[in-house]
Amino acid sequence: MLESCRLCVKDVDFDRHQIIVRDGKGQKDRAVPLPRKVEDGLRRHIKSAGVMHQEDLDHGAGWVWMPFALAEKYPDARRQFGWQYVFPGRNLRSDPRRDESSAGMLQGPGRHHVHESTVQKCVKRAVERAAITKHASCHSFATHLLESGSNIRTIQELLGHKDVSTTMIYTHVSTIGATGVQSPLDAMG
Repeated sequence: MLESCRLCVKDVDFDRHQIIVRDGKGQKDRAVPLPRKVEDGLRRHIKSAGVMHQEDLDHGAGWVWMPFALAEKYPDARRQFGWQYVFPGRNLRSDPRRDESSAGMLQGPGRHHVHESTVQKCVKRAVERAAITKHASCHSFATHLLESGSNIRTIQELLGHKDVSTTMIYTHVSTIGATGVQSPLDAMG
């Protein structure tokens, strides 16, 4: 979930229908599919985030936190829209490193990403409004991939798990069992 919250605009690739997860589990980058069903809504959302970013720039803010090496190498990048979070937080904040000695620190407020707990609360409200009685969470992605026939190793790669045993945890909630197959009897009419 934190990887979703930290997603930058530049990492959403509508042309290739993928999202690049930067510095994910194991400090590695990986590509995950961008569902075509959400592309229009996501484009609108990113556009509104761009309006918010421009307003921040107009008021002397508009930066995002960047790792030290990138902040030093590209000092102006933290104000560029591509580096802004797809899911920006509601409030402006001071640079959390401003007391540290570094030439890359900025004065004035900037915008961080939305907090994970905010996303969890939104998912919970959406589940309640949709009257879904099954357990639903932000971790259902792997279960649905498994149920739709995806190979466990592919799911492992998409989730960025180092060990397949971590990925296997998701099989306990699958309706098709840990083997990843359905009974042939269930396929008969």
